[in-house]
Amino acid sequence: MSTPFFVVGSNGHRNRPSIDTGSAAVSASVDLGSRYSKMVKKVLDEGWLAARSTDIKVTGIKLTTTNPPSPDDSHWMPAAIPGTVLATLLKNNRIPDPFYGLKNKAIMDIGDSGRKYYTFWFFTTFECKPSSDEHVELNFRAINYSAEVYLNGHQTMLPKGMFRRHSINVTDYINSNGQNMLAVLVHPPDHPGTIPPQGGQGGDHEIGKDVAAQYVQGWDWMAPIRDRNTGIWDEVSITVAGPVKIVDPHLVSSFFDDYKRVYLHATTELVNRSSNAVNCSMKIQVSTELEGNTFSIEHLQAKQLSIPAKSHVQYTFPELFFYKPNLWWPNGMGKQSLYNVEITVDVDGYGESDAWSHHFGFRKIQSEIDSATGGRLFKVNGEPIFIRGGNWILSDGLLRLSKKRYETDIKFHADMNLNMIRCWGGGLAERPDFYHYCDIYGLLVWQEFWITGDVDGRGDPVSNPNGPLDHDLFLYCARDTVKLLRNHPSLALWVGVNEQTPPDDINKALTNDLKLHPFFLKVNENDRLNEEKALTLTDPSQYLDGTRVYIKGSLWEGFADSQGGWTDGPYEIQNPEDFFKDDYYKYGFNPEVGNVGMPVAATIRATMPKEGWAIPLFNELPSGYVEEVANPIWVYHKYIPYSKPGSVHDQILLYGKPKDLDDFCLKAQLVNYVQYRALLEGWTSRMWTKYTGVLIWKTQNPWTGLRGQFYDHLHDQTAGFYGCRHAAEPVHVQLNLATYFIEVVNTTSNELADVSIEVSVWDLDGTCPYYKMSENFSVPSKKTLPITEMKYPKSKTPKAVYFLLLKLYNKADSTIISRNFYWLHLPGGDYKLLESYRQKKVPIKTTSEISISGSTYNVRVHNHYRGFDSSSTSSEMEKESGLMKKLYNRFCKEDDNVRVSEINGADVGVAFFLNFSVHGSNRDHKKGEDTRILPVHYSDNYFSLVPGEKMVVIISFDVPKGVTPRITLHGWNYDSAHTVH
Repeated sequence: MSTPFFVVGSNGHRNRPSIDTGSAAVSASVDLGSRYSKMVKKVLDEGWLAARSTDIKVTGIKLTTTNPPSPDDSHWMPAAIPGTVLATLLKNNRIPDPFYGLKNKAIMDIGDSGRKYYTFWFFTTFECKPSSDEHVELNFRAINYSAEVYLNGHQTMLPKGMFRRHSINVTDYINSNGQNMLAVLVHPPDHPGTIPPQGGQGGDHEIGKDVAAQYVQGWDWMAPIRDRNTGIWDEVSITVAGPVKIVDPHLVSSFFDDYKRVYLHATTELVNRSSNAVNCSMKIQVSTELEGNTFSIEHLQAKQLSIPAKSHVQYTFPELFFYKPNLWWPNGMGKQSLYNVEITVDVDGYGESDAWSHHFGFRKIQSEIDSATGGRLFKVNGEPIFIRGGNWILSDGLLRLSKKRYETDIKFHADMNLNMIRCWGGGLAERPDFYHYCDIYGLLVWQEFWITGDVDGRGDPVSNPNGPLDHDLFLYCARDTVKLLRNHPSLALWVGVNEQTPPDDINKALTNDLKLHPFFLKVNENDRLNEEKALTLTDPSQYLDGTRVYIKGSLWEGFADSQGGWTDGPYEIQNPEDFFKDDYYKYGFNPEVGNVGMPVAATIRATMPKEGWAIPLFNELPSGYVEEVANPIWVYHKYIPYSKPGSVHDQILLYGKPKDLDDFCLKAQLVNYVQYRALLEGWTSRMWTKYTGVLIWKTQNPWTGLRGQFYDHLHDQTAGFYGCRHAAEPVHVQLNLATYFIEVVNTTSNELADVSIEVSVWDLDGTCPYYKMSENFSVPSKKTLPITEMKYPKSKTPKAVYFLLLKLYNKADSTIISRNFYWLHLPGGDYKLLESYRQKKVPIKTTSEISISGSTYNVRVHNHYRGFDSSSTSSEMEKESGLMKKLYNRFCKEDDNVRVSEINGADVGVAFFLNFSVHGSNRDHKKGEDTRILPVHYSDNYFSLVPGEKMVVIISFDVPKGVTPRITLHGWNYDSAHTVH
């Protein structure tokens, strides 16, 4: 790990001395954490009560003085803060679960009840007793949609807008005894609209007149949210600090000399809240963990800064210089190195007045239209990034957002080897916690503002064509959102709206506000600006952002056809081989391509009554295609069929007609895996020659939906999760389903040298009729290379259904770089022979190693298919080099350090589609109850083993108190669940 250097200098960059920040410098630095600071922040997330406004007959002044909520008043209930009115009502069993079955229909819609019905009081108390020279502020990071705030009898109005912060100076309202009462009356959006009988994208589109999330009136993947997300939906806090506060610092890094010399630019607004002019000094500290030790540097501004009474100033730090800092990289390209930046302001005669800190990643992001493909190209730290990501609406439709849920969501995306998340325009400006975990796990973020084409000039009924009614409010919220999020390294670009462009005045303002600093512009190589000169033009941190491109809409400027044509999609089931064909998608970057997403049967049972367990009817049409007819509950939950009559034959029926819910969902998982793997492999097959990236619609659902997801709302993964995980690995071996050539994809910055590919075909009897080695070749950086044709289907007697195992090896030490397993049928065939294959019981040996830390279990499960018979291999296989035997001996040894948990099976064949799950048991368990422990992180799942193979699966999960966990293993031909430990 390189050691950084640091220097403090004046404006400009030439002839600067360097100060080595080795051990001496570290020992001399000041630890901000040990300083005396009067700045205190308290998050108010407990002890809230809520009540419908029409049930409360006293004013906010009386509520917070003489008539606080009474314990005997049944109108008051514990509130979900942060959260929404519906989240509170559900928490108290005042409404049925809107995500279960058809129960959302039983909840009163605001379009029918009127806004008063969902206008709610929220009440809490807190302790705060500041000294005479301290200032107190009450902060709301977001409310929806406007509010009246009462603190100890004093009223403040919070203006409209779902995506804006509110900060109220309440110093004069705090009670001298330190006991304070707070009541907030929250009003719903001004235009909640109604839900027309035909449903549709955004209901009657009235919500588009407000600066609010637009999905809440329902979509083709979401039922309407009855309260339109009314509530205090983000953090509430009290801060106590000195006379001068720090407001919205802006951090920007600039790089020279191949990213060895790095400058950190920082500017912040300072607000003097006192009635007197003050003198103050600024300090900045940057720290990180280097080889287990805390590395820290500090800059002390010697000059005194004077701020007049009741005024604000902008302060810019002299640049901080680093040599060879650790850079932040997207997932799959390197480490996500983060530094902690802390800024403090000291006031003469007072001491430390305020402090601000933020994790920061040194990285430079650039974006341009690729001349070869016409698609938008992203570069991070000068390296092109092939985008494989997903569209995101939000984590939960009732805005029950938490750090724990966010971390699970974002880690799931990283586990799938994705590198970008698009925050769709009909959803949220995502929260700092979301971005924090994207920073940690390396997910680039495309953040859209809050307009969609569906609710802006098109649809049924035709929607308002000019965006929200209040354009100034929209721009205020947009600018405030930029300030809130701009310091996150994961934030990659701003986009005006979804499938449309903003109204001209909004677009003009955003284009101006989010213009790039010259240092971050795409520079013509024949007329290249001097980088240092570019920086001296204006400090980048003086811009509102200045570091990320702004694009007016999701179908413009390198996305889809770049002209706004409706050229994203499609959104249905596909023939897997079509993803690889020349005519599948014409343009270089597809921002939305969707597909199926049926969850496992346990999720259906957990989220629907028995009427919802009925599987679709399969009606054969005169054309020969099959139409799936789903039950009404599935239709309400937006089920998308596994057939597309006239285009794609039913992909579930390829495996035989399902018998029941379990059978249907298992076969759906087979299709999920194939669909999403083929989608991503098709795109990477044309990496840089036809495509620059793709975003899948969608990765998850904010409710219990039945389409477009890699994991369900309960956090159980579908098999598509693991198809995606394999297809998107940074180095990958794959089968081109159109040409049947074996390809190696190398998305990394390094050449892949001296590698080998092992190709083996296995039949249903566990024999290997086809085997081929391709040895000692190299794959250039950022290249997809066809290696050899897989000719088994052209052989004399190919089997109708067979398995293909691809392994990419490092020749030097025989380690597996990439492994990929396919089940295939001959052209025009199907997989119905697999049905009888389910009767087999193959010999799998499972052993486990368990470690427990608190409530967290980490389990390493060793899976070994013991049936390896060298006589079953073909003569062609015997002619190859002895590598396979060598590898078998290397990877299939018995391990004396683990204990045997299960040995089972005596049949021969391939151990097909093995799936782990984790369950809990306790004394209160009821028959039929969902016993799954969720979420669980698996290093792999829905995997298969050929005879002789051994695979380790790492499983991590938290266990609820009082629950005993057990891990079970199911398989297509592993006929019952077996407890692993």
